[in-house]
Amino acid sequence: MRLSIVELGTVAPGTDERQALVDAVETARHAEAWGFHRVWFAEHHLSRSGASHHPELLIAAAGARTSTIRIGSGTVLMNHYSPFKVAEMFAQLEAMYPGRVDLGMGRATAGPVIDLALRRDRRQPTQDDHTQQVAETLAWLYEAFPAGHPFTGNPLIPSVPGVPQTWLLGSSPSGSNLAAGLGIGYAFAGFINPAGAAAALRHYREQFRPQGFGLAEPRSILAVNVTVAETEAQARRLVGSAKGFYARLRRQGGDAVLPSADEAAAELTDAEQEQPTRIVDGRWPQFVAGDVDGVRATLERMLAESRADELMVQNLIADPADRRRSHELLAAMFDLQPAAGVAPAGAHPDLSGTPT
Repeated sequence: MRLSIVELGTVAPGTDERQALVDAVETARHAEAWGFHRVWFAEHHLSRSGASHHPELLIAAAGARTSTIRIGSGTVLMNHYSPFKVAEMFAQLEAMYPGRVDLGMGRATAGPVIDLALRRDRRQPTQDDHTQQVAETLAWLYEAFPAGHPFTGNPLIPSVPGVPQTWLLGSSPSGSNLAAGLGIGYAFAGFINPAGAAAALRHYREQFRPQGFGLAEPRSILAVNVTVAETEAQARRLVGSAKGFYARLRRQGGDAVLPSADEAAAELTDAEQEQPTRIVDGRWPQFVAGDVDGVRATLERMLAESRADELMVQNLIADPADRRRSHELLAAMFDLQPAAGVAPAGAHPDLSGTPT
């Protein structure tokens, strides 16, 4: 099974964005060494907890430090940008790192200030043209404008034969319809909408129709927030940072910063602390956490119910060392193997409970 990572550029408590960017690139190097298939970088603006504002920059930096792992965006917020700019940027990244680049496209509000600041013409009312933005980006990448269109006959980078893999990212049924209709890959953010994940991914698979955009068969990713530790108690403590961050968002809004595990333990109410981290009565959790056996059982059930081809993990573990340890345990859990020629970062850990 393919296992991948979405990297947020998490700012660890007591550090700054510069260190978070160093950590983000190191995540890509570490993930490659442990056999992960791809690493995607987020797009977040005016965030005090995440340093990944423009994924293209981190894709370029990570590509220079790695050699085999796929690198991409999770996501580019298409409602803010010119399709030509996005397509050309990712075509150039593909020229730099052939056969390794993913363009993940999505739609989200970045808050009223950013939504306005990113608009070139602020006199016009906002409009929801997400479908057109995605379709035009694909047309640029695949030279698929119809005859007579003013953009026809203008290839982006004609000397480069390859194109990036294209993905639509979403957390609602509308995204599954669009991805299936366009015949591109689909990734569902299960950490945003766990209740809707399985149905949306199954619907995408059932409705998929190839349109000449690089795919003959459906290709899907389930993205889940996952925390793994040697013991259940350790995992419960570490996932407190994720629970604490979301609790701070509810109370403080955009000023929230990621708490340490100890800070979260002191701040969380009993109800917040006891949020399920496994499937209970058929309901998926927002955060999956536990020891190896418990997490494996939960993730395998999620994959079976959603019929996803690939699992992508996100986490908000505060300490980068604990974050990478969680990745290592996941790699060992699913018996990942690094690509030929990539030096491993260390032996697979002992899953019996004793750290190596």
